Amino acid sequence: MPQYLLSVHSVEGQPMPDQETMQRIYAQVDAFNAELQQAGNWVFAGGLHPVETATVVDATGSEVITTDGPFAESKEHLGGFWVVDAADLDAALALAGRGSAACQAPVEVRPFQDV
Repeated sequence: MPQYLLSVHSVEGQPMPDQETMQRIYAQVDAFNAELQQAGNWVFAGGLHPVETATVVDATGSEVITTDGPFAESKEHLGGFWVVDAADLDAALALAGRGSAACQAPVEVRPFQDV
């Protein structure tokens, strides 16, 4: 079965939801994760710490260089992701719609390359 990356995006500068809303979102995501596992779609998932915690490692030259911050200078950042098994793109899009509703954020869908 093909695998897809469902990546959750956040927009810099948008206010964080209040604690009550965040707890509701966490519960919704936990329920969605359980549904993915029960249906056999689950491969792996994870939430990420804020973009300020990122470190970039570049070993493309003669030495390894590390810098603080995200690689891309952008207002939109990856906040978390799911890796899922889905029959096809339509099935992955349907899962992404449920994931987006659960986490209350946009979700991008990208297929993995065939092995």
